[in-house]
Amino acid sequence: MEPKENGSELGQKIIDGPTNPMVTPLLNDLYQFTMAYAYWKAGKHNERSVFDLYFRKNPFGGEYTVFAGLEECVKFLANFKLTDEEIDFVQECLPGSEEAFCDYLRGLDCSDVEVYAIPEGSVVFPKVPLMRVEGPVGVVQLLETPFLNLVNFASLVATNAARHRFVAGKSKSLLEFGARRAQGPDGAISASKYCYLGGFDATSNVAAGKLFGIPLRGTHSHAYVSSFMSTDEIVDKVLRSADGKTTCEDFVSHVQTWLKKIQYSPSLSGIFSETNQSELAAFTSYALAFPKTFLALVDTYDVMKSGIPNFCAVALALNDFGYKALGIRLDSGDLAYLSREARNFFCTVERELKVPGFGKMVVTASNDLNEETIDALNKQGHEVDAFGIGTYLVTCYSQAALGCVFKLVEINNQPRIKLSEDVTKVSIPCKKRSYRLYGKEGYPLVDIMTGENEPPPKVGERLLCRHPFNESKRAYVVPQRVEELLKCYWRGSAGKDFPVP
Repeated sequence: MEPKENGSELGQKIIDGPTNPMVTPLLNDLYQFTMAYAYWKAGKHNERSVFDLYFRKNPFGGEYTVFAGLEECVKFLANFKLTDEEIDFVQECLPGSEEAFCDYLRGLDCSDVEVYAIPEGSVVFPKVPLMRVEGPVGVVQLLETPFLNLVNFASLVATNAARHRFVAGKSKSLLEFGARRAQGPDGAISASKYCYLGGFDATSNVAAGKLFGIPLRGTHSHAYVSSFMSTDEIVDKVLRSADGKTTCEDFVSHVQTWLKKIQYSPSLSGIFSETNQSELAAFTSYALAFPKTFLALVDTYDVMKSGIPNFCAVALALNDFGYKALGIRLDSGDLAYLSREARNFFCTVERELKVPGFGKMVVTASNDLNEETIDALNKQGHEVDAFGIGTYLVTCYSQAALGCVFKLVEINNQPRIKLSEDVTKVSIPCKKRSYRLYGKEGYPLVDIMTGENEPPPKVGERLLCRHPFNESKRAYVVPQRVEELLKCYWRGSAGKDFPVP
């Protein structure tokens, strides 16, 4: 977080408000305000409390979660202040509440609050606190709903992105294409941000690119291709070479010359005969507009009999003037088969027409992709270099929510517990410290929790680790490195220079 012109101060730092201006103290459940009033009425509002924010089960049937949303929580804390208009509305929602409570709300901020958290982007596990929030119970209670809102979806979509990265592999580019399918504007912006955090390389979302500096990717749609009727519609046919030294006065004719060469190539002549000329016109027009970044959507009509040959003709024409086309996008059909056929076609062009590097054109695939379809493509064998993923990624289609909770674990130095017949809903009392223990090869072995005043685990010392709810799950561990997980990210008016989430 860099200092900004607007926002609240933390020592010498100035922190902007949350990305979404709708994230205010009123982004809350009514019962948070009813409890705040009841705490105040009972004289308990300044009692020192400790709350843990955690989740109970890894999403998507998996074994890990990626923690996200911390930065937005810190921005919310730094700018927590109810306006007079908001206070008037709260008073309307609490009939019979005393005027003095409004005075209390006017003076309310987070200067007495402390937040300790696991660094954003970390791999985390159930029951271990992601955040520990300490402060007067009246104000901390008002942080519950906003914090859960900011962390739940962020962590869910970051985890979903990480899972897609795992199945795709490190060498493939992953592009987030979900803005049009996301749950509203905030769903789109948040998904772009946290998919990037979860391992994606770029987004199609221009607003997210501006807000967060995420690389942008995109080419054209089927509408652009089908909008053309013929090459006669191309008015400006001039293309200046990449080095600026020469000019092609009729790039359209140059493209058509290359198409004929491809048609008469011995190894390619049997694949296609006549291509769709309106598609050729669209590709040519687009290349004239973006000669440095030409990438074509090739499945509007017929991929192998029209799209690929037309793309190659335009790419070869660009090559003559010092430009390197980027590649193609496939948005329908048998993606494994078509990607292999396209790669074979490119390699044949490189070999037959003596164009070095042409066989390495980027093949991008889209069309309702998800973990399962990418895994299936891997098993079939494919030549896809990049995946454009939207709906299943940004909506987290296979799981609606992560299910983070915010539980009181201590008040006035007294441990508190929430009991339940459902053991998964029993909270773990007291203020805790969390550690990650590493083995000889540097890999993490286990995360453990201890009471705040218990001695921390030591390197080289044998330690018995027990599951909090399953007595049969226990193991001795000899850690070779110990990492304390919770770090201070907000210390109110103390002005601590906190680490950047």
